[in-house]
Amino acid sequence: MENTTKNKIRKRRDITVYVVLRAFVIFTLIMQIIHGNFENVFFCVLTLALLVLPIIIDHKLNIKLPTLLESIIFIFIFAAEILGEVYNFYGYVKNWDTILHTINGFLCAAIGFSLVDILNQSSIIKDKLSPVFVALVAFCVSMTIGVLWEFIEFGMDSFTKTDMQKDTVIPLVSSVSLNEENKNKAVILKNIEKTEIYSIDNDGNEVVTTIDYGYLDTGLIDTMEDLFVNFVGAVVFSVLGLLYIKNRDKYKFAENFMPTKKTPEEIEASKKAIEEFKNKKNRRKMKSEDNPEQ
Repeated sequence: MENTTKNKIRKRRDITVYVVLRAFVIFTLIMQIIHGNFENVFFCVLTLALLVLPIIIDHKLNIKLPTLLESIIFIFIFAAEILGEVYNFYGYVKNWDTILHTINGFLCAAIGFSLVDILNQSSIIKDKLSPVFVALVAFCVSMTIGVLWEFIEFGMDSFTKTDMQKDTVIPLVSSVSLNEENKNKAVILKNIEKTEIYSIDNDGNEVVTTIDYGYLDTGLIDTMEDLFVNFVGAVVFSVLGLLYIKNRDKYKFAENFMPTKKTPEEIEASKKAIEEFKNKKNRRKMKSEDNPEQ
């Protein structure tokens, strides 16, 4: 009874997080439409769609997301798309992108781990996988997702001319391309004071852009930093998952980050909850039609 009460309280908190974030996204969407920032309108619409994903996973795929994990996913989506892209936290808040990629690595490892662990405990797998192997698979899932995301960033920057791979000003160059003798020996330029870029605008005028204290690295360093912190997050949960398999009672808190397959009773309860929600909605609609003046 006590656990049921705690679960209800946690679920209410989860719903509150979802409702508050969704309301803020809708408010931001309206403001961006008013100001004509249609690129930001796209991010708002994308966020609204992504916020529904955990709910779809829960009700359509019959996978139970722990309330803490679900809340973190909601906040992560909001932090990445609305705060990061629309309100430019990537530019204003130092290491904002790094923090998000670290969390992403941790969460993706948790999801990968839980999926393999579910299979490992089912009757489908005759020979049970070792804890080390399960942890390794979780790590590989997380890193694969991290790499695929970097492909998306590179593709967006290449084809739509965005800057998802944030550029970095670098004060040093080490390159064999600068070797005048064409030898495979890097020429090192230290303490670069400035770089000048000459370009032509749409009217045919020459434009000189000056970058102080270095040259502009177009995404490589950002990509490698993102993959490294993703690696850190993946390693942290893979180790935690390994400890969890060996002693599930001692490291039970790891379950707060791990999706699980719903039991038949939980599936039936979800169906009843959805049916009750639909019935309430229909009753409100009928009441509204019967009393149009209200």
